[in-house]
Amino acid sequence: MRERTLERVRKLLAKAERTDNEHERATFMAAASALMARHGIDSLPPAGTRQVPGDRIVTLPGPWAREKARLVSLVAQALRCRPLLIGRGDGGQRVHVFGFAADLERADLLATSLLLQMASGLARVEPPEGVPAVRAYRRSWLLGFTDEVYRLLCAAEARAEAESAGTGSALVLADRRAEVERAVAAQYPDIRMSVPRTSGTGYRDGVAAGRRADLGRTGMGTATARELT
Repeated sequence: MRERTLERVRKLLAKAERTDNEHERATFMAAASALMARHGIDSLPPAGTRQVPGDRIVTLPGPWAREKARLVSLVAQALRCRPLLIGRGDGGQRVHVFGFAADLERADLLATSLLLQMASGLARVEPPEGVPAVRAYRRSWLLGFTDEVYRLLCAAEARAEAESAGTGSALVLADRRAEVERAVAAQYPDIRMSVPRTSGTGYRDGVAAGRRADLGRTGMGTATARELT
């Protein structure tokens, strides 16, 4: 990702962090996520340019390893990558992510940030008095946070694609999606789909936290970045 783009995102986030006005904060966050989505379109090569998808395996340690893996998967999916949950190994839950270089980089940046935001948000959560199963509440909070982040990211990506209509990007994007799917099929010819279930009551609170999440934060510590890669 171009350093100039990163600097613009950092400035938006700095403004959001300094304000106590929730409306202003939401405006800055929307601008940051839109900028990231716009970069995804601007980084597309000209039609007919041949590129090859890459891939990487991300390992998410406990606690909440499966929930962390789900967040990484959905962030990657929203940013035009193709994630696969491949189970435990190397000390945590593993996600194999396929995609083109610019999209893999965007997914890394956002997933690194959102994992930290999700962890800090969960640490601040106080389950309502009388909740019989605190762990179930917390797990459903994590699922709600992740689903809302995914929805917001998909909306930002869709807007960026719509704004680029007429530039030929739709054909390029379709070709790239097909290339990524072929790369996945070459390594995983038999894929089983699954949907997580939740029995807790924290889902709605997690959705609200996800709606407030900073979808453009960058510059996380190197230890967290190494953990993701």
